[in-house]
Amino acid sequence: MNGKAPLSETFGSITFNRQAMMKHLSKAVYQKLRDVIDNEEKLDEQIADEVAHGMKEWALTLGATHFCHWFQPQRGVTAEKHDSFLAFDEQGAPIERFSGRQLIQSEPDASSFPSGGMRSTFEARGYTAWDPTSPAFVLQSGRAATLVIPSVYLSWTGEVLDMKTPLLRALKAVEERAFRVLKLFGNRTAKNVRVTIGPEQEYFLISKDFFNRRPDLIYCGRTLFGAASAKQQQMEDHYFGSINPKALDFMADLDAALFERGIPAKTRHNEVAPNQFELAPIFETANLAIDHNLQVMEIMRQTAEKHGFALLLHEKPFAGINGSGKHMNFSMSDSDGRNLFEPGTAPKKNVQFLVFLAAILAGVDKYGGLLRAAVAEAGNDHRLGANEAPPAIMSLYLGGYLDRLLNEIEKGSFDKMEAPEAMSHELLKSLPSIALDNADRNRTSPIAFTGNKFEFRAVGSSQSIAEPAIAMCLAVAYGLDRLLERLEKFEGKVADIAPKALSVVRDVVKETKRIRFEGNGYSPEWHKEAAKRGLPNAKNTPEALETFVQKDVVELYTKYGVLSKDELHAKHEIKLETYVKLKEIELRQLRELAVTCVAPALARHMNSYGQASALIGGSKVLKARLSEYGALMEEVYRTTGVTDEVLAKSLAEPSLEKRAKLLASKGVEALEGMRSACDRIEEVVDQQLWPLPKYREMLFLL
Repeated sequence: MNGKAPLSETFGSITFNRQAMMKHLSKAVYQKLRDVIDNEEKLDEQIADEVAHGMKEWALTLGATHFCHWFQPQRGVTAEKHDSFLAFDEQGAPIERFSGRQLIQSEPDASSFPSGGMRSTFEARGYTAWDPTSPAFVLQSGRAATLVIPSVYLSWTGEVLDMKTPLLRALKAVEERAFRVLKLFGNRTAKNVRVTIGPEQEYFLISKDFFNRRPDLIYCGRTLFGAASAKQQQMEDHYFGSINPKALDFMADLDAALFERGIPAKTRHNEVAPNQFELAPIFETANLAIDHNLQVMEIMRQTAEKHGFALLLHEKPFAGINGSGKHMNFSMSDSDGRNLFEPGTAPKKNVQFLVFLAAILAGVDKYGGLLRAAVAEAGNDHRLGANEAPPAIMSLYLGGYLDRLLNEIEKGSFDKMEAPEAMSHELLKSLPSIALDNADRNRTSPIAFTGNKFEFRAVGSSQSIAEPAIAMCLAVAYGLDRLLERLEKFEGKVADIAPKALSVVRDVVKETKRIRFEGNGYSPEWHKEAAKRGLPNAKNTPEALETFVQKDVVELYTKYGVLSKDELHAKHEIKLETYVKLKEIELRQLRELAVTCVAPALARHMNSYGQASALIGGSKVLKARLSEYGALMEEVYRTTGVTDEVLAKSLAEPSLEKRAKLLASKGVEALEGMRSACDRIEEVVDQQLWPLPKYREMLFLL
């Protein structure tokens, strides 16, 4: 026995959850706050003082001395400003105080957060506002303990400056429309519909010592060069293999920290590449799942540090092996716990399910480009449409039975199709039979139906899933509206809705057939076929981001009140600017390494060969080697010269769009050219002279 308390006793112990609320709030205030959280009732500001006092008293028991509003600016990470509870009473004695006004609203300086041109530097005022639907928690770090209040963030003039506000608006749009569908089908018990999300998180662990000696990892998150190790992942022995004891100790401490925070981590395992791992949670409502995933990434970093590791969340930290994604599993459930994407044992009889399926089809068909834009970041370019799957083409995989079912619906022979039989594999009498699903899984599809949810596999591992969640919600809301426009015109009894709904589904199935693909998404043939079908295929981030300012996308966001036209143009500018900055940092960093580490190592190596050649007296082999090394040295400086030219052109270009496109083409070519030269030099330089950790060390030693 290890003496640890059961996780059921520690789960959520540093979160202001229901148990903490019931203990520190009056019954009446507790119920009003629960109505806000569960039923989206308007917050009664009169209860704010009691809630704030209860939160403070609870936080003090955990050692908290400060509080902060925790928000998500558009730079993709979280932000916080800590204020102490310190105040003074009428007699001047020090006390801890936290008011309702302090809970509801705060004012962090907005001047240095990205606004995409909506705010000038001198226009500094911005506001955070408490989001009651995401529970407060105590952040414990060393000697510090802080009450953290999840919040939205906006400017003094009302523009959205964060990721949470548009997410909450997009959730409202799709959930309200899904609820209307339930009512059409006669549901009178459900009170609401909620989007649920389960984000799988992939990551690498490497020795902190190796990390500290790789400036490219420190400043760029990925290795900008590195010769391939003789053994990488070709033996396929890491995936689901026995977990390294050091990594397992890290995972145990990570899970303990997550459970205390109330984050329902469920699965941990080895991933495909060496020293690559995955964590997957239990599904939660979307807003909470996204807040929790942002916390997961930070807790991972802190826990890795304690174990002497560096956590790598970049989508492609090592060339030539699998990168990391964050598969966003998307579904919807009603307040009675019924999953709206659950086909049941007889999907052909479940017309309500088919309506929601048709909404996904319509949304992805119309806004596949938006879904691609939502996952467009510099790191993800190394995965999507480039070196590995899923491809940048947004298609849907439904599985054999559902695909055949939709084909039969299209032909009008729906009633003749047999329901799927229960399938299983029988092995030995002493072993249980293995029940089979209706369809296999397609790991090459960017959006795949996996039983009762859609797995959006294109999300990057370092990315906030707020952006892809917003895009998915809006696409589905659009699809539901298309069906509701026709379904709500029908008059008659609820029992008559099924055949009418099926006719609407049939039309959608016919119109969206181009996005359904059951084959190998990696194959060149699919890329050719997708082009024939007219499916968008943005090759890089600047190209994909153009979607955000297209007329139909602007209309989509404004129709549902998620973002204005100006806010979307600002988003486009912020993301382009981020891309430009990242690529320029990579170019500068690799140039510095090439000139100050790689070239000097080669020079020292050449010197030793030159001395040997002089001693031997003109060996042909040594002369040939020296000639080869001289050519490599010239290549290093040639490619760094190209980099200098690209950087100069980028800095001189006034147009942000042109600058981003330059870096996506010439900049990427310059990076690849320098990398190629550095990799070849690494392969020939004396091991004792090489200044940096190699792939063979970072990928296999913990």
